[in-house]
Amino acid sequence: MRLEQLSSFEAVARLGHFTHAAEELFLSQPSLSRQIASLERELGARLFHRGPAGAALTQAGEVLLPIARRMLGDAQSAREQLDELAGLRRGHVRLGAPPTLCVSLVADVLTAFRADHPGVDLHITEGGSRSLVDAMHEGALDLALLVTRGMEPSIPHTELIPLLSEELVVVSAADAPLPGSAWANGGSLTATELALAELAQIPQVAFNRTYDLRTALDATFSAHGLSPTIAVEGAEMDAVLRFVERGLGVAVVPAMVVIDRPALHSTRLVHPSLARTVSLARRTGVELSTSAAVMQQVLFETVDRLTAPGTDLARLVTVASPETNERGDHARGQ
Repeated sequence: MRLEQLSSFEAVARLGHFTHAAEELFLSQPSLSRQIASLERELGARLFHRGPAGAALTQAGEVLLPIARRMLGDAQSAREQLDELAGLRRGHVRLGAPPTLCVSLVADVLTAFRADHPGVDLHITEGGSRSLVDAMHEGALDLALLVTRGMEPSIPHTELIPLLSEELVVVSAADAPLPGSAWANGGSLTATELALAELAQIPQVAFNRTYDLRTALDATFSAHGLSPTIAVEGAEMDAVLRFVERGLGVAVVPAMVVIDRPALHSTRLVHPSLARTVSLARRTGVELSTSAAVMQQVLFETVDRLTAPGTDLARLVTVASPETNERGDHARGQ
């Protein structure tokens, strides 16, 4: 199997169409078809069901796809490490993170990384923790940020480095009264703390049910025998924050989301308080490329800066201690 064959196979599998894959790879369609046919002959199995609507993977194709992606990822990593011998003037970093981190921690990390290493290409993949782990083990990601609650999970062939524990807060419009009968007198949410039972009475902007955050919050309300008041449902992160800024309701978000958002007012959630752990994930036994190792270090430094004593986040976000996990060794490059 040649890398160009695997690249053509992966493109057809991802796009579901020979013509679109050929355009992406700057190949003629006959050339692409010959590569796939040659690969099928070598493997002794058909990889695609071809039809008027496009190309669908056969069972053999489904088996090959994660292997092909892993091999292509390893080849890319080898090229990058050779490039990086020149001093990190070139390279590529592929980082995965859930949407709630892309609008907070990841934005700060990329800003810091890009300032020092403008020649390194950055690729971000948004998704849930499970899909990000799968992508990482297929070779599509170098590093991933995962969100968990409670005990850290054990994920096969995956090393987890806890970064921080982050409280969930209630956000409301900073300059607008809240809708709903409980707040109809024109007041706004200005208390420093809000109990879950009080939150249930306030109209909320709820995330799409695919969000882990929505699932966890629904489970918490249910466990306490409460039914939340939903004003708007099914939105993604950017839309949720915009709706809250316009005074359509409140939302429960991670504390770091409120950084540099003066149009939002945050209130601590209590009775019970809710928190989540953010961890850095990497493949066990796989050495990071130079650029990915630098990205890892920038992540550590950004977390330390955002949670330093005296900052607004210090009371809501707790950095992981090097004494209680392996982060200290990684930070020192061991």
